[in-house]
Amino acid sequence: MLIEDDHGGPVSGAPLLTLTANHGGHWVHVRSVSKFLGPDLRVAVMAGDETTIARVEGRRLVGPAWVSRVLQQLVLHMWSSPGVERLLHRAEATYTRRRQALVEALRDTGIPGHGRSGLNVWIPVVEEVRTVQLLLEEGWAVQAGERSRLRTPPAIRVTTASLEPRDAVRFASALASTLVSSRRRTG
Repeated sequence: MLIEDDHGGPVSGAPLLTLTANHGGHWVHVRSVSKFLGPDLRVAVMAGDETTIARVEGRRLVGPAWVSRVLQQLVLHMWSSPGVERLLHRAEATYTRRRQALVEALRDTGIPGHGRSGLNVWIPVVEEVRTVQLLLEEGWAVQAGERSRLRTPPAIRVTTASLEPRDAVRFASALASTLVSSRRRTG
């Protein structure tokens, strides 16, 4: 079973890539609109092989699966509107600029940060919880990476959606100080 979840969509800063083209088994591709059209629009578009789609439709019939027709029409109108398309392109450029600013600010302080697309930057750390706590004391809210990783070493996930480039430098400096402080306390 192959499941692709494209929650960032047109504002992710990367073209849509799919592994489903030559996948002979069951597959589904889900594209939620809540990240790029609005969090209150709890609507997603789904495509998949015939059997998987039939199973999902069958499960929807068992529970409360009704999606407002008004929301569906609103999403359709927004997704096909040239004005919204221009806004999405502008959002993509803004998110890309913010993400790149953080990766560059981290690099300038000697901290590796990973984020080629999307709204987040992944930063390896020795201790996730301690780093999150120390950054919070400095006024920065980040997420421990534990919930977003399977086999990778500890890291924090920093959302750059509202992080202005000038603030990226301040964050990188605070993180560098936090990492030094954390090493002193554990070393």
